[in-house]
Amino acid sequence: MIMDVEGLADRLRHAEETRTPCAPLTDEHPAMTLEDAYRVQAAGIARRLAAGATRVGRKIGITSAAVQQWLEVDHPDFGVLLEDMEVPEGGRAAFDRLIQPRVEGEVAFVLRRSLEGPVTTAQVLAAIDFAVPAIEIIDSRIVDWKVKLQDTVADNASCALYVLGTRPVDPRTLDLRMAGMTLRRNGEVVSTGAGAACMEHPVNAVVWLAKLMVALKDPLQAGEVILSGALGPVVPVNKTDWIEVTINNLGTVRTHF
Repeated sequence: MIMDVEGLADRLRHAEETRTPCAPLTDEHPAMTLEDAYRVQAAGIARRLAAGATRVGRKIGITSAAVQQWLEVDHPDFGVLLEDMEVPEGGRAAFDRLIQPRVEGEVAFVLRRSLEGPVTTAQVLAAIDFAVPAIEIIDSRIVDWKVKLQDTVADNASCALYVLGTRPVDPRTLDLRMAGMTLRRNGEVVSTGAGAACMEHPVNAVVWLAKLMVALKDPLQAGEVILSGALGPVVPVNKTDWIEVTINNLGTVRTHF
């Protein structure tokens, strides 16, 4: 079967707009490759950009060993952050934009210079302007989160919304590998973790992404926001929930639904 990239992108967008999840794309296209899935993602993002959205960064997913084992892969994936996905710190995340949301605590980095390559860890560290704690609100346009790697990649790496802390910190002054993360839902601790859960160190995730983007001839640019990946288990949320993420020595970020 010839895969209709534009049609699949339309299907995911329709699911998002109507809050009605669709069947996994891999059910219809079991031979879908990772390259195919990124083509579907790119088509979906292109339509949003054409409609007036602005790209502001990228997100890295599947950075923990547990999630990689679940999806039977040995590498992360990535998606695109758009300006209209950002929720102000302490502000309201619109539940009526979401289908089956979950939240996770992460370190976000903002770049002060582009990473055109070749890319090394030292170059990535030098290119980072600052770090802040972040909440990523993930969502799946696929029914019941029944996703394979290709499904989540096509679905913009299951990204929906994100919240950034407002106190910039120089990550070179911190041991982010050992930084503990606590995620509270309505005041109750529901997820904990540390920087080492994200590819042994959150900066490692950015290095992976920067190298890949150079290879794809779409390098990371100065000013971009990079969500580096979850530091602990993801948590489902409901309407009216309050979420607070604290990362040691980095600060706290909050949102409510």
